[in-house]
Amino acid sequence: MTRPPWGTTVPGNRWDLADVRAEPGSHRSVSVVVPHFEQPAQLARTLAALDAQTVRPDEVLVADDGSAVPPAVPPGVRLLRQEDRGFRAAAARNLAAASASGDLLVFLDADTTPEPRYLEELTRLPARLPELVAVGRRRHATLEGLPVDAPLPPPAERHLPEPAWLADAHAGSRDLLDADATGFRFVISAVLACSRWWFEELGGFDATFVGYGGEDWELAHRSWLAGGLVAHVPTAVAWHDGPDAGAAPRTADAGTAEATGVADRVAVPGVAWRGLLRGPVDVVVDLPGALTPTDLLVTVDALLAALPRVRVVLDDEQRRVVGTDPRVHGCAEAADLFASARLHVRLRAGVVGGAAAYEELLGAVDGSCATWVVNDGAAEVRDLRLHRRAARWDRPDLVGVGHVEVAGLRRLPAGARLDAHLGQWL
Repeated sequence: MTRPPWGTTVPGNRWDLADVRAEPGSHRSVSVVVPHFEQPAQLARTLAALDAQTVRPDEVLVADDGSAVPPAVPPGVRLLRQEDRGFRAAAARNLAAASASGDLLVFLDADTTPEPRYLEELTRLPARLPELVAVGRRRHATLEGLPVDAPLPPPAERHLPEPAWLADAHAGSRDLLDADATGFRFVISAVLACSRWWFEELGGFDATFVGYGGEDWELAHRSWLAGGLVAHVPTAVAWHDGPDAGAAPRTADAGTAEATGVADRVAVPGVAWRGLLRGPVDVVVDLPGALTPTDLLVTVDALLAALPRVRVVLDDEQRRVVGTDPRVHGCAEAADLFASARLHVRLRAGVVGGAAAYEELLGAVDGSCATWVVNDGAAEVRDLRLHRRAARWDRPDLVGVGHVEVAGLRRLPAGARLDAHLGQWL
Protein backbone atom coordinates (compact mmCIF):
# COMPACT_ATOMS: atom_id res chain seq x y z
CA MET A 1 0.00 0.00 0.00
CA THR A 2 1.51 3.33 -1.05
CA ARG A 3 0.31 6.83 -0.34
CA PRO A 4 -1.20 8.56 -3.38
CA PRO A 5 1.33 10.82 -5.09
CA TRP A 6 -1.11 13.74 -5.38
CA GLY A 7 -4.71 14.76 -4.90
CA THR A 8 -7.07 14.19 -2.03
CA THR A 9 -9.86 11.89 -0.86
CA VAL A 10 -13.37 12.16 0.54
CA PRO A 11 -15.59 10.19 2.94
CA GLY A 12 -17.38 7.16 1.54
CA ASN A 13 -18.10 7.56 -2.17
CA ARG A 14 -18.83 11.28 -1.87
CA TRP A 15 -16.91 12.38 -4.95
CA ASP A 16 -19.41 15.24 -5.21
CA LEU A 17 -17.60 16.89 -2.27
CA ALA A 18 -14.32 17.19 -4.16
CA ASP A 19 -13.20 20.56 -5.45
CA VAL A 20 -12.27 19.67 -9.03
CA ARG A 21 -10.97 23.11 -9.95
CA ALA A 22 -7.39 22.80 -11.14
CA GLU A 23 -4.78 24.07 -8.70
CA PRO A 24 -1.80 26.06 -10.01
CA GLY A 25 0.83 23.64 -11.28
CA SER A 26 -1.46 20.63 -10.91
CA HIS A 27 -1.83 19.65 -14.57
CA ARG A 28 -2.26 15.89 -14.92
CA SER A 29 -0.97 14.38 -18.12
CA VAL A 30 -3.29 11.98 -19.96
CA SER A 31 -2.47 8.73 -21.75
CA VAL A 32 -5.23 7.18 -23.86
CA VAL A 33 -5.14 3.41 -24.37
CA VAL A 34 -7.10 2.14 -27.39
CA PRO A 35 -7.49 -1.67 -27.64
CA HIS A 36 -8.01 -2.83 -31.23
CA PHE A 37 -8.59 -5.97 -33.28
CA GLU A 38 -9.29 -5.96 -37.02
CA GLN A 39 -11.12 -2.58 -36.90
CA PRO A 40 -9.01 -0.24 -39.09
CA ALA A 41 -11.85 2.08 -40.17
CA GLN A 42 -13.27 2.42 -36.67
CA LEU A 43 -9.79 2.95 -35.24
CA ALA A 44 -9.10 5.74 -37.75
CA ARG A 45 -12.33 7.49 -36.73
CA THR A 46 -11.53 7.22 -33.02
CA LEU A 47 -7.96 8.45 -33.44
CA ALA A 48 -9.20 11.42 -35.48
CA ALA A 49 -11.66 12.28 -32.70
CA LEU A 50 -8.90 12.09 -30.08
CA ASP A 51 -6.92 14.58 -32.14
CA ALA A 52 -9.86 17.00 -31.97
CA GLN A 53 -10.42 16.97 -28.20
CA THR A 54 -10.85 20.20 -26.22
CA VAL A 55 -8.19 18.79 -23.89
CA ARG A 56 -5.63 17.03 -26.03
CA PRO A 57 -4.14 13.75 -24.76
CA ASP A 58 -0.44 13.78 -23.97
CA GLU A 59 -0.05 10.39 -25.62
CA VAL A 60 -2.17 7.82 -27.43
CA LEU A 61 -1.29 4.14 -27.40
CA VAL A 62 -3.03 1.58 -29.62
CA ALA A 63 -2.99 -1.94 -28.17
CA ASP A 64 -3.50 -4.40 -31.01
CA ASP A 65 -4.82 -7.82 -29.95
CA GLY A 66 -3.18 -9.79 -32.76
CA SER A 67 -4.73 -8.41 -35.96
CA ALA A 68 -3.54 -10.21 -39.09
CA VAL A 69 -2.31 -6.89 -40.50
CA PRO A 70 -0.93 -4.24 -38.13
CA PRO A 71 -3.22 -1.19 -38.10
CA ALA A 72 -1.98 2.06 -39.56
CA VAL A 73 -1.64 4.83 -36.99
CA PRO A 74 -0.77 8.51 -37.53
CA PRO A 75 2.54 10.03 -36.44
CA GLY A 76 2.79 10.43 -32.69
CA VAL A 77 0.50 7.47 -31.91
CA ARG A 78 2.29 4.48 -30.44
CA LEU A 79 1.36 0.97 -31.59
CA LEU A 80 1.90 -2.03 -29.31
CA ARG A 81 0.97 -5.53 -30.40
CA GLN A 82 0.43 -8.97 -28.89
CA GLU A 83 -0.07 -12.26 -30.67
CA ASP A 84 -3.56 -13.54 -31.45
CA ARG A 85 -4.42 -16.04 -28.72
CA GLY A 86 -8.12 -15.34 -28.52
CA PHE A 87 -10.07 -12.31 -27.30
CA ARG A 88 -7.60 -10.83 -24.81
CA ALA A 89 -8.69 -7.23 -24.38
CA ALA A 90 -7.60 -7.21 -20.73
CA ALA A 91 -4.05 -8.25 -21.62
CA ALA A 92 -3.94 -5.76 -24.50
CA ARG A 93 -4.94 -2.89 -22.24
CA ASN A 94 -2.31 -3.92 -19.69
CA LEU A 95 0.33 -4.08 -22.42
CA ALA A 96 -0.26 -0.48 -23.43
CA ALA A 97 -0.79 0.81 -19.89
CA ALA A 98 2.60 -0.59 -18.87
CA SER A 99 4.21 1.66 -21.50
CA ALA A 100 2.14 4.74 -20.68
CA SER A 101 3.67 7.75 -18.96
CA GLY A 102 0.60 9.88 -18.21
CA ASP A 103 -0.68 10.64 -14.72
CA LEU A 104 -4.12 9.54 -15.91
CA LEU A 105 -5.11 6.55 -18.03
CA VAL A 106 -8.14 6.66 -20.30
CA PHE A 107 -9.29 3.37 -21.83
CA LEU A 108 -11.32 3.82 -25.01
CA ASP A 109 -12.25 0.98 -27.36
CA ALA A 110 -11.31 1.35 -31.03
CA ASP A 111 -14.96 1.17 -32.11
CA THR A 112 -16.06 3.86 -29.63
CA THR A 113 -15.52 7.41 -30.87
CA PRO A 114 -15.51 10.29 -28.36
CA GLU A 115 -17.26 13.63 -28.59
CA PRO A 116 -14.91 16.66 -28.44
CA ARG A 117 -15.24 17.24 -24.67
CA TYR A 118 -14.90 13.58 -23.74
CA LEU A 119 -11.40 13.69 -22.24
CA GLU A 120 -12.00 17.02 -20.52
CA GLU A 121 -15.11 15.67 -18.80
CA LEU A 122 -13.92 12.15 -17.98
CA THR A 123 -10.57 13.11 -16.44
CA ARG A 124 -11.84 15.91 -14.20
CA LEU A 125 -12.61 13.71 -11.18
CA PRO A 126 -9.65 11.30 -11.26
CA ALA A 127 -7.33 14.30 -11.70
CA ARG A 128 -8.36 15.34 -8.19
CA LEU A 129 -9.28 11.97 -6.63
CA PRO A 130 -6.52 9.50 -7.57
CA GLU A 131 -8.42 6.47 -6.19
CA LEU A 132 -11.48 7.11 -8.35
CA VAL A 133 -12.57 5.06 -11.36
CA ALA A 134 -14.63 7.17 -13.76
CA VAL A 135 -16.88 5.66 -16.40
CA GLY A 136 -18.26 7.70 -19.28
CA ARG A 137 -21.50 7.38 -21.20
CA ARG A 138 -21.32 4.99 -24.13
CA ARG A 139 -24.01 5.68 -26.69
CA HIS A 140 -24.72 3.65 -29.82
CA ALA A 141 -25.11 4.60 -33.47
CA THR A 142 -24.39 3.36 -36.97
CA LEU A 143 -21.23 5.27 -37.88
CA GLU A 144 -20.28 3.24 -40.94
CA GLY A 145 -20.32 5.37 -44.07
CA LEU A 146 -19.74 8.66 -42.28
CA PRO A 147 -16.53 10.60 -42.99
CA VAL A 148 -13.75 9.84 -40.53
CA ASP A 149 -13.91 13.39 -39.20
CA ALA A 150 -17.72 13.67 -39.17
CA PRO A 151 -18.91 15.74 -36.18
CA LEU A 152 -20.49 14.05 -33.18
CA PRO A 153 -23.15 13.40 -32.10
CA PRO A 154 -24.16 11.73 -35.37
CA PRO A 155 -27.50 12.45 -37.08
CA ALA A 156 -30.48 11.26 -35.03
CA GLU A 157 -31.56 8.73 -37.65
CA ARG A 158 -28.31 6.84 -37.01
CA HIS A 159 -28.84 6.53 -33.26
CA LEU A 160 -29.35 3.08 -31.73
CA PRO A 161 -30.84 2.20 -28.33
CA GLU A 162 -28.69 2.36 -25.21
CA PRO A 163 -28.85 -0.59 -22.78
CA ALA A 164 -31.80 0.37 -20.58
CA TRP A 165 -30.51 -1.58 -17.57
CA LEU A 166 -27.28 0.42 -17.56
CA ALA A 167 -28.94 3.80 -18.06
CA ASP A 168 -31.45 3.00 -15.31
CA ALA A 169 -28.67 1.95 -12.93
CA HIS A 170 -26.71 5.15 -13.50
CA ALA A 171 -29.83 7.30 -13.06
CA GLY A 172 -31.05 5.37 -10.02
CA SER A 173 -27.71 5.67 -8.24
CA ARG A 174 -27.24 9.37 -9.06
CA ASP A 175 -24.40 8.53 -11.43
CA LEU A 176 -23.01 5.96 -8.96
CA LEU A 177 -22.78 8.48 -6.12
CA ASP A 178 -24.97 6.04 -4.17
CA ALA A 179 -23.03 2.98 -5.35
CA ASP A 180 -22.55 0.06 -3.00
CA ALA A 181 -20.44 -3.09 -3.27
CA THR A 182 -22.42 -4.15 -6.36
CA GLY A 183 -21.69 -0.93 -8.24
CA PHE A 184 -18.93 -2.60 -10.25
CA ARG A 185 -21.66 -4.04 -12.50
CA PHE A 186 -22.20 -0.59 -13.98
CA VAL A 187 -18.59 0.04 -14.99
CA ILE A 188 -17.56 -0.65 -18.59
CA SER A 189 -13.97 -0.62 -19.78
CA ALA A 190 -14.85 0.84 -23.19
CA VAL A 191 -15.13 4.31 -21.59
CA LEU A 192 -13.01 4.22 -18.44
CA ALA A 193 -10.49 6.48 -16.71
CA CYS A 194 -8.37 6.35 -13.55
CA SER A 195 -4.97 7.49 -12.35
CA ARG A 196 -2.02 5.44 -13.54
CA TRP A 197 -0.88 5.16 -9.93
CA TRP A 198 -4.18 3.54 -8.94
CA PHE A 199 -4.18 1.21 -11.94
CA GLU A 200 -0.71 0.01 -10.96
CA GLU A 201 -1.69 -0.30 -7.29
CA LEU A 202 -4.55 -2.58 -8.33
CA GLY A 203 -2.33 -4.64 -10.62
CA GLY A 204 -4.19 -3.71 -13.80
CA PHE A 205 -6.82 -5.83 -15.49
CA ASP A 206 -6.86 -9.55 -14.80
CA ALA A 207 -5.13 -10.78 -17.95
CA THR A 208 -6.40 -14.33 -17.46
CA PHE A 209 -9.79 -13.25 -18.84
CA VAL A 210 -10.12 -14.60 -22.38
CA GLY A 211 -13.36 -13.87 -24.22
CA TYR A 212 -15.92 -11.10 -24.08
CA GLY A 213 -16.85 -9.49 -20.77
CA GLY A 214 -16.04 -9.63 -17.09
CA GLU A 215 -12.63 -8.00 -16.87
CA ASP A 216 -14.07 -4.51 -16.31
CA TRP A 217 -16.38 -5.71 -13.52
CA GLU A 218 -13.51 -7.52 -11.83
CA LEU A 219 -11.20 -4.49 -11.95
CA ALA A 220 -13.93 -2.18 -10.65
CA HIS A 221 -14.63 -4.64 -7.83
CA ARG A 222 -10.97 -4.75 -6.82
CA SER A 223 -10.86 -0.98 -6.89
CA TRP A 224 -13.87 -0.79 -4.58
CA LEU A 225 -12.41 -3.37 -2.18
CA ALA A 226 -9.16 -1.43 -2.01
CA GLY A 227 -11.03 1.69 -0.94
CA GLY A 228 -11.53 3.29 -4.33
CA LEU A 229 -14.36 5.52 -5.47
CA VAL A 230 -16.53 5.15 -8.56
CA ALA A 231 -18.41 7.74 -10.61
CA HIS A 232 -20.41 7.86 -13.81
CA VAL A 233 -19.74 10.98 -15.89
CA PRO A 234 -22.75 11.39 -18.21
CA THR A 235 -21.19 14.39 -19.96
CA ALA A 236 -18.26 12.27 -21.18
CA VAL A 237 -19.96 10.80 -24.24
CA ALA A 238 -18.47 8.39 -26.76
CA TRP A 239 -20.31 6.66 -29.59
CA HIS A 240 -20.02 2.92 -30.15
CA ASP A 241 -20.29 1.98 -33.81
CA GLY A 242 -23.14 -0.51 -33.75
CA PRO A 243 -25.54 -1.96 -31.19
CA ASP A 244 -24.66 -3.08 -27.68
CA ALA A 245 -22.60 -6.26 -28.01
CA GLY A 246 -23.83 -7.44 -24.62
CA ALA A 247 -27.39 -7.61 -25.95
CA ALA A 248 -26.48 -9.98 -28.78
CA PRO A 249 -27.69 -13.59 -28.41
CA ARG A 250 -25.09 -15.74 -26.70
CA THR A 251 -24.70 -19.46 -26.30
CA ALA A 252 -25.39 -20.98 -22.91
CA ASP A 253 -21.75 -22.04 -22.70
CA ALA A 254 -20.53 -18.48 -23.28
CA GLY A 255 -22.86 -17.08 -20.63
CA THR A 256 -21.83 -19.76 -18.16
CA ALA A 257 -18.15 -19.11 -18.83
CA GLU A 258 -18.51 -15.39 -18.16
CA ALA A 259 -20.59 -15.90 -14.99
CA THR A 260 -18.12 -18.51 -13.73
CA GLY A 261 -15.18 -16.22 -14.44
CA VAL A 262 -16.73 -13.43 -12.40
CA ALA A 263 -17.92 -15.69 -9.55
CA ASP A 264 -14.45 -17.18 -9.20
CA ARG A 265 -13.00 -13.68 -8.74
CA VAL A 266 -15.72 -11.58 -7.07
CA ALA A 267 -17.27 -12.52 -3.73
CA VAL A 268 -20.10 -9.97 -3.57
CA PRO A 269 -23.60 -11.50 -3.27
CA GLY A 270 -25.45 -11.32 -6.55
CA VAL A 271 -22.54 -12.51 -8.68
CA ALA A 272 -20.65 -14.75 -6.22
CA TRP A 273 -21.19 -18.44 -5.60
CA ARG A 274 -24.04 -18.93 -3.16
CA GLY A 275 -22.93 -22.17 -1.53
CA LEU A 276 -19.77 -23.47 -3.15
CA LEU A 277 -16.56 -22.49 -1.42
CA ARG A 278 -15.00 -21.39 -4.71
CA GLY A 279 -13.75 -17.88 -5.23
CA PRO A 280 -12.42 -15.24 -2.84
CA VAL A 281 -13.50 -14.48 0.70
CA ASP A 282 -16.13 -11.81 1.32
CA VAL A 283 -16.71 -11.84 5.10
CA VAL A 284 -14.32 -12.86 7.88
CA VAL A 285 -15.58 -13.41 11.44
CA ASP A 286 -13.68 -13.77 14.70
CA LEU A 287 -14.88 -14.35 18.26
CA PRO A 288 -13.64 -13.61 21.79
CA GLY A 289 -11.56 -16.28 23.47
CA ALA A 290 -13.61 -16.18 26.68
CA LEU A 291 -16.68 -18.02 25.36
CA THR A 292 -17.65 -21.28 26.99
CA PRO A 293 -17.38 -24.34 24.73
CA THR A 294 -21.18 -24.49 24.47
CA ASP A 295 -21.53 -20.82 23.57
CA LEU A 296 -18.72 -21.15 21.03
CA LEU A 297 -20.30 -24.17 19.34
CA VAL A 298 -23.76 -22.61 19.21
CA THR A 299 -22.44 -19.28 17.91
CA VAL A 300 -20.25 -20.77 15.17
CA ASP A 301 -22.83 -23.35 14.10
CA ALA A 302 -25.60 -20.73 13.86
CA LEU A 303 -23.30 -18.37 11.99
CA LEU A 304 -22.25 -20.92 9.38
CA ALA A 305 -25.83 -22.14 8.94
CA ALA A 306 -26.87 -18.55 8.20
CA LEU A 307 -23.84 -17.55 6.11
CA PRO A 308 -22.34 -20.73 4.66
CA ARG A 309 -19.55 -18.95 2.75
CA VAL A 310 -18.03 -16.87 5.54
CA ARG A 311 -14.64 -17.68 7.02
CA VAL A 312 -14.19 -17.91 10.78
CA VAL A 313 -10.86 -17.23 12.52
CA LEU A 314 -10.36 -19.04 15.84
CA ASP A 315 -7.46 -19.58 18.20
CA ASP A 316 -6.06 -23.07 18.73
CA GLU A 317 -8.28 -23.92 21.69
CA GLN A 318 -11.39 -22.68 19.91
CA ARG A 319 -10.53 -24.77 16.84
CA ARG A 320 -10.13 -27.85 19.02
CA VAL A 321 -13.67 -27.32 20.35
CA VAL A 322 -15.26 -26.54 16.98
CA GLY A 323 -13.52 -29.31 15.07
CA THR A 324 -12.50 -29.57 11.44
CA ASP A 325 -14.32 -27.42 8.90
CA PRO A 326 -12.84 -25.87 5.74
CA ARG A 327 -14.40 -22.53 6.66
CA VAL A 328 -12.62 -22.38 10.03
CA HIS A 329 -9.08 -21.02 10.04
CA GLY A 330 -6.32 -20.44 12.55
CA CYS A 331 -4.92 -17.08 13.57
CA ALA A 332 -1.86 -17.62 11.38
CA GLU A 333 -4.12 -17.45 8.31
CA ALA A 334 -5.98 -14.34 9.42
CA ALA A 335 -3.78 -11.78 7.68
CA ASP A 336 -4.29 -13.35 4.25
CA LEU A 337 -8.04 -13.61 4.80
CA PHE A 338 -8.42 -10.00 5.92
CA ALA A 339 -6.24 -8.73 3.06
CA SER A 340 -8.87 -9.62 0.46
CA ALA A 341 -12.13 -9.57 2.45
CA ARG A 342 -14.80 -6.89 2.20
CA LEU A 343 -16.15 -7.06 5.76
CA HIS A 344 -14.78 -8.05 9.16
CA VAL A 345 -17.37 -9.12 11.74
CA ARG A 346 -16.18 -9.32 15.33
CA LEU A 347 -18.62 -11.15 17.57
CA ARG A 348 -17.89 -9.87 21.08
CA ALA A 349 -20.33 -12.24 22.79
CA GLY A 350 -22.05 -15.53 22.18
CA VAL A 351 -24.94 -14.80 19.81
CA VAL A 352 -27.51 -16.67 17.78
CA GLY A 353 -29.48 -15.57 14.76
CA GLY A 354 -30.87 -16.85 11.48
CA ALA A 355 -30.01 -15.96 7.91
CA ALA A 356 -32.29 -12.90 7.93
CA ALA A 357 -30.61 -11.50 11.03
CA TYR A 358 -27.12 -11.91 9.64
CA GLU A 359 -28.14 -10.48 6.28
CA GLU A 360 -29.55 -7.45 8.12
CA LEU A 361 -26.28 -7.20 10.04
CA LEU A 362 -24.18 -7.14 6.88
CA GLY A 363 -26.68 -4.93 5.08
CA ALA A 364 -26.21 -2.22 7.69
CA VAL A 365 -22.86 -1.43 6.09
CA ASP A 366 -23.86 1.38 3.74
CA GLY A 367 -20.55 3.17 3.26
CA SER A 368 -21.36 6.04 5.60
CA CYS A 369 -19.22 4.66 8.44
CA ALA A 370 -16.14 2.45 8.55
CA THR A 371 -17.18 0.67 11.77
CA TRP A 372 -20.63 -0.33 12.99
CA VAL A 373 -21.36 -1.25 16.61
CA VAL A 374 -24.25 -3.73 16.74
CA ASN A 375 -26.70 -4.32 19.59
CA ASP A 376 -24.79 -2.30 22.19
CA GLY A 377 -21.51 -4.05 21.50
CA ALA A 378 -22.60 -7.66 20.98
CA ALA A 379 -20.94 -7.42 17.57
CA GLU A 380 -18.90 -5.03 15.46
CA VAL A 381 -18.75 -4.83 11.67
CA ARG A 382 -15.78 -3.17 9.98
CA ASP A 383 -16.02 -1.99 6.37
CA LEU A 384 -12.48 -2.95 5.40
CA ARG A 385 -12.44 -0.90 2.20
CA LEU A 386 -12.86 2.32 4.18
CA HIS A 387 -10.27 1.26 6.72
CA ARG A 388 -7.84 0.60 3.86
CA ARG A 389 -8.41 4.07 2.45
CA ALA A 390 -7.96 5.73 5.85
CA ALA A 391 -4.69 3.85 6.37
CA ARG A 392 -3.42 4.77 2.91
CA TRP A 393 -3.92 8.49 3.56
CA ASP A 394 -3.08 8.27 7.28
CA ARG A 395 -6.48 9.84 7.92
CA PRO A 396 -8.10 8.39 11.07
CA ASP A 397 -10.87 10.98 10.67
CA LEU A 398 -12.17 8.90 7.75
CA VAL A 399 -13.02 6.01 10.11
CA GLY A 400 -16.44 7.01 11.40
CA VAL A 401 -18.41 4.85 13.86
CA GLY A 402 -22.13 4.11 13.61
CA HIS A 403 -24.59 2.17 15.78
CA VAL A 404 -27.28 -0.24 14.62
CA GLU A 405 -29.79 -2.62 16.22
CA VAL A 406 -30.45 -6.03 14.66
CA ALA A 407 -33.47 -7.49 16.42
CA GLY A 408 -32.97 -11.04 15.17
CA LEU A 409 -29.42 -11.32 16.51
CA ARG A 410 -29.71 -12.33 20.17
CA ARG A 411 -27.14 -12.73 22.89
CA LEU A 412 -27.09 -16.28 24.20
CA PRO A 413 -28.77 -16.60 27.59
CA ALA A 414 -26.76 -17.83 30.54
CA GLY A 415 -26.68 -21.61 30.60
CA ALA A 416 -27.62 -22.00 26.93
CA ARG A 417 -27.67 -25.66 25.88
CA LEU A 418 -26.32 -27.10 22.65
CA ASP A 419 -29.19 -29.58 22.30
CA ALA A 420 -31.67 -26.70 22.50
CA HIS A 421 -29.87 -24.97 19.63
CA LEU A 422 -29.71 -28.11 17.51
CA GLY A 423 -33.36 -28.83 18.19
CA GLN A 424 -34.23 -25.22 17.32
CA TRP A 425 -35.95 -24.48 20.61
CA LEU A 426 -33.26 -22.29 22.14
